[in-house]
Amino acid sequence: MNPVLPLVCGALLGWAVQAVAAQPYPARPVRLVVASSPGGASDILARMLAQKLGEDLGQLVVVDNRGGASGVIGTDIVTKAAPDGYTLLIIQPSLTINPSMIAKMPYDAARDLTPVALVVDAAQLLMVNASIPAKNARELIALAKAKPGTLMFGSPGVGTSPHITAEFFKLKAGRIDMPQVLFKGSGPAFVSLIGGEVAATFATVLSSLPHVKSGKARAIGVTTAKRVEILPEVPTIAESGLPGFQTSQWFGILGPAGLPRPIVDRLYQAISRAASSPDLKDRLAAQGVDVVNGRPEAFGALIRHELQQWADVIKAAGIKPR
Repeated sequence: MNPVLPLVCGALLGWAVQAVAAQPYPARPVRLVVASSPGGASDILARMLAQKLGEDLGQLVVVDNRGGASGVIGTDIVTKAAPDGYTLLIIQPSLTINPSMIAKMPYDAARDLTPVALVVDAAQLLMVNASIPAKNARELIALAKAKPGTLMFGSPGVGTSPHITAEFFKLKAGRIDMPQVLFKGSGPAFVSLIGGEVAATFATVLSSLPHVKSGKARAIGVTTAKRVEILPEVPTIAESGLPGFQTSQWFGILGPAGLPRPIVDRLYQAISRAASSPDLKDRLAAQGVDVVNGRPEAFGALIRHELQQWADVIKAAGIKPR
């Protein structure tokens, strides 16, 4: 072999790498992985953001649904992608619940991802059947203590945010005895609630509104620190019986570990502008969703906090990883 050839090849490779690095980000389409099937909340938000985000970045943003295993499949794809800003993830609290619910995780949620932006924050509502006399969290807790084991929560599946939130509520209320009935989705859980088979459930504002308006179910508490703008009469759980109780159905965007800070900053700015555009912000507000535009550091802190919080709740509730 010509001894000069390896040197030439090495030089050409070095020039190629420098040329790519010199290109302003982004230089090609960006893939936004949704770790759930089409039609879910993450998917809807991703598609609402994609067009505006693409306009800001000057590149197409392609939504790629990779659902399955409670979000683990899509998340794993992103953790294994190159940290170049061309593969991103939009995810919800399943990211921080799964590590305590699944025995063998293929990634570390805190170590293998780079937080980019906490985009929106959505309250869950504590809902009760219309026949339940409780008007707030305090009264529901009193009823549960008076009739232990008779009032039941309905939840849309093991490890879902409503399921774990209900366990959190029970623990904060002094380990009240309210058994959970686990359904395959929020639809069956609401059918059971309206039919009186279960007394209560936690659900998003969007999925709850039709039942609230019909009078078939009643909202008695909000899980976030402040009341929901479109349901101002419903108190927070913290102000009506459980001081310090706070959780939400947030949605955020992350990249693989090692994502360079300039790319993180560019993405954060573009995501913030997209989410804060008046038309998108108004559409989200009408569904009880607040745009928060949490910075990468704040989003990272939230993830670490929830990983520990949900680990403690799941352990205390005696839920075994599957």
